[in-house]
Amino acid sequence: MKWLLALTITVLALPAWSAEPDAVTRAEVAHLLKYLETSGCQFQRNGSWYPPGRAASHLNQKYEYMLKKGLVTNTESFIEGAASESSASGKPYSVKCGDSAAVPSATWLRDELARFRTKKGE
Repeated sequence: MKWLLALTITVLALPAWSAEPDAVTRAEVAHLLKYLETSGCQFQRNGSWYPPGRAASHLNQKYEYMLKKGLVTNTESFIEGAASESSASGKPYSVKCGDSAAVPSATWLRDELARFRTKKGE
């Protein structure tokens, strides 16, 4: 009977263990946050534009929240869950660099993630 209890506890704990992102995901998210922070681009959230450092800080707070809830399984889940739209209003985030047109933050971050992965694979 004790082994059944131990097995049940182990099985129930597995989702919590597997929800922790791997080292690659953590490195990719850290890169994306640093890339945004140092980009010089503006970040639109809920109709207001923010400097890149403040935007990166905000997304990092959302990332930390997602980690506590076990919601980050890969870098794409971070982009979709924290960096694409406001959790409060549902409005999409945008990034504007210089005189270029604003683009959805999810697109901007996915493009950088692809560049980052390509460079790592060289």
